[in-house]
Amino acid sequence: MRIGELAKQTGCDVETVRYYEKAGLLPEPSRSDSGYRQYMASHLERLQFIRHCRSLQMGLPDIRVLLELQAQPTSGCQGVNDLLDHHIELVRIQMQKLQSLEKQLMTLRHQCEQPHLVQQCGILQNLSDVASATDSGCHKRQHTTA
Repeated sequence: MRIGELAKQTGCDVETVRYYEKAGLLPEPSRSDSGYRQYMASHLERLQFIRHCRSLQMGLPDIRVLLELQAQPTSGCQGVNDLLDHHIELVRIQMQKLQSLEKQLMTLRHQCEQPHLVQQCGILQNLSDVASATDSGCHKRQHTTA
């Protein structure tokens, strides 16, 4: 199959297929006599694997490791488990950060329960006050030394 068909079957762009080839995640296909790339079922399976990993928010380095481990079918799978455990921990940390962000946004939202003029908006006032504060929950002010 040609690159357009491969991209269509996997639900990705042609440019994404080329990117994965360039990154070494997808083996370079053979070429037809007329110079077109000829993809095989193995390319389709591998691209589907990559796309599934990406849908799980895995980065390309982790996918590369999984592909290397997959290429060694008779070895143990502890490396796969370790990689997934690490990814799960990163997801948990991200969830904690998102929950903290939600709490901050909800607190901010309660600063202006009723519609007012913009000049009386508690949300905008809070954002301005916190931005000018020395330290806030979301950023640190840059301190300069003279």
